[in-house]
Amino acid sequence: MNYQVTHTTAYTYKQAVSLCHNIARLIPRDTVNQVCKTVSVIISPQPDVVNEYLDFFGNKVMYFAVQEEHEKLTVTVSSEITRHPHSKELNENSNMPWEKIRQLVLLPSKDNFEARQFIAQTTMTAGNGSIEAFARQSFTDGRPVFEATLDLTKRIYAEFEFKPGFSTIATPVDEIIEARKGVCQDFAHLAIACLRSIGLPARYISGYIETLPPPGVVKLTGVDASHAWFAIYIPGVGWLDFDPTNNQVPDLQHITIGWGRDYADIAPLKGVILSSGKHKLDVSVDVKRVTSL
Repeated sequence: MNYQVTHTTAYTYKQAVSLCHNIARLIPRDTVNQVCKTVSVIISPQPDVVNEYLDFFGNKVMYFAVQEEHEKLTVTVSSEITRHPHSKELNENSNMPWEKIRQLVLLPSKDNFEARQFIAQTTMTAGNGSIEAFARQSFTDGRPVFEATLDLTKRIYAEFEFKPGFSTIATPVDEIIEARKGVCQDFAHLAIACLRSIGLPARYISGYIETLPPPGVVKLTGVDASHAWFAIYIPGVGWLDFDPTNNQVPDLQHITIGWGRDYADIAPLKGVILSSGKHKLDVSVDVKRVTSL
């Protein structure tokens, strides 16, 4: 599947900004199932300093600074992406009891070593007794790890209300599990907290999902949005993605930007400004399916 993705972020400031420093993680990375063929980044006002690099997790990062006075900052990233069908082959490890997978991750190997950094809790994925209890409803004794993770995904989808505006990115997962509502970032963090609470490695994935209109209805501009889901690591298989917001195993309609331990590692755009007063944020995402690139 071929896509053209346009992601525009606009900050409008109440008071003029004389200086801003920004970190953008908006350039989709290449994966085993995805190739980012071209990318264009347009920043207004034009930055005085730009530097691109890969972060610790291999995500594409752009640092830029605007050193002139401005009342609005706009960042538009346009990407051409080819998404291939899910290519990972499930094997006997996927049917192993999850307790056995927890033991296998501790064995010496490069892949296991890298995966173990995704076991420790973070501020955004801090577990507690209720989160572990919620996880163990799916991860019962001896249950196959893939089946248990799929069940956890299904339960979050069924038991939690998608409620934009209820939470912010700073809302802790213990509030999400108590309120039983949130958005995709919350559900990804909750699933990760559940998996880490029982010693399994899980990572946060930032990206996009193509939304499809009902049959016969023309898709509107701007209806797409940034999305988040999670992945679990199974030795001998690799990382497997799950989307609790949509109760799906992500495939052609999911486009990956990057990943980290939680949202903070892969926040789309963050920075500091020299100014006073409030600002307004507007974000627009368009994911357009095309015949060829």
